Amino acid sequence: MKFCISCLLIALLLGACSNTPIQSNQPNIQSNDVQQPIVNQAEEVVSDVRINQNLNELMTQVSQSQQIPLQSIESGFLDTKTIPSIRKLVLPPSASFKKNWLVYRQRFIEPVRLRAGKAFWEQNQAFLSQTEQATGVPAELIVAIIGIETIYGRQTGSFRVKDVLSTLAFSYPDTPNKSAREQLFKDQLKELILMCWSEAGGKLPSNNSSQGVNQSRFNACLNQSSSYAGAIGLPQFMPSSIRNFAVDGDGDGRIDLRQSAKDAIASVANFMKLHGWQTGMPIYFPVQDKAIPAARALADGEPQLKYSVQELIEKGILIPQQGDLQTGGVAPQSKALIVDLPYPDKDGSDQVYYVVGLNNFLTIVQYNRSYFYAQSVAEFAQELGYKNQSVVPVLSPVKASEDSSTKSKPKKTKSKKKAKHS
Repeated sequence: MKFCISCLLIALLLGACSNTPIQSNQPNIQSNDVQQPIVNQAEEVVSDVRINQNLNELMTQVSQSQQIPLQSIESGFLDTKTIPSIRKLVLPPSASFKKNWLVYRQRFIEPVRLRAGKAFWEQNQAFLSQTEQATGVPAELIVAIIGIETIYGRQTGSFRVKDVLSTLAFSYPDTPNKSAREQLFKDQLKELILMCWSEAGGKLPSNNSSQGVNQSRFNACLNQSSSYAGAIGLPQFMPSSIRNFAVDGDGDGRIDLRQSAKDAIASVANFMKLHGWQTGMPIYFPVQDKAIPAARALADGEPQLKYSVQELIEKGILIPQQGDLQTGGVAPQSKALIVDLPYPDKDGSDQVYYVVGLNNFLTIVQYNRSYFYAQSVAEFAQELGYKNQSVVPVLSPVKASEDSSTKSKPKKTKSKKKAKHS
């Protein structure tokens, strides 16, 4: 893999420029038109050489920092290719593009996915129940996420993950956030190498890390299919998420998010749990039509829990029952945010659907940083039977009577519940 970059660049450029321009017999084609592809070819050569140089530097860094033999890493990346098409796929929408919540929702909450979701649930019912009991993450939510991500493995992507991450790490399109995005994918490329090294039997770090390593397995891991952004398997985890949150659900000693439904289920639940999922609490509250002006004034698009439920009740955005500890299960001091979901109406006028997102809404956003995505997951789960409400038990008449005899006890109980769900 190590070679003279400058020598290769000169050779490739000379080769690209040595082609004799084709003299066209078509009267409307000028000589400049004929030569243009040659210029583009030279630019592509420069780009490929630059990517190879940067990739070599990254491999060297990983080798030195993690004590992995450089030759082993280079062997896995010998046939790495850039994928020009994905540079277009990651471009932000044009300035004239209008977000459309209704179209987005219709794309993901539709009969095919819902039927597939019910079938997936039936096939994995026992393990889903077991996972829900162990983690507190509802089975409906787990099924909804996997359904929206890949339709339960039907759409996991067809690009080689090492090609995707190499392209986006070193040849991200010119956008305002180009530098930050390239760094993100450089980090993911490093995580991919470490993930695959571990899967192949290597230890991190170790002076003897080459012992027991299966090079073929390492290469196969680097070559596995992914989305155009480098996400892998049924739940579409990035390499860093696989290393940090994926778990072995089926107990076979390895994590396989592409083929093992149990691994995917357990990994999604573990991700949600570790990102703050609150068991037994709702995801969002709808905003009544009359409260839209008040909601609009607070919607700033920032994914932060800024307002308490009590504040939103006082502003008329929520009704009192949604913040009452005994009837709604959500403590008044619980934090929330205003979620705006824009769409154009049939006349093309801009409209917005508002909801109040609670902690669990923001937890879903950590999985995929999109309000549209999080709301789709919530509503998909509801279509599968998820009750978007608190499961805090209401005191029975007998218990309430017993508690009323002691004035201090209700205050302590109420304070503890508030603290728990805030």
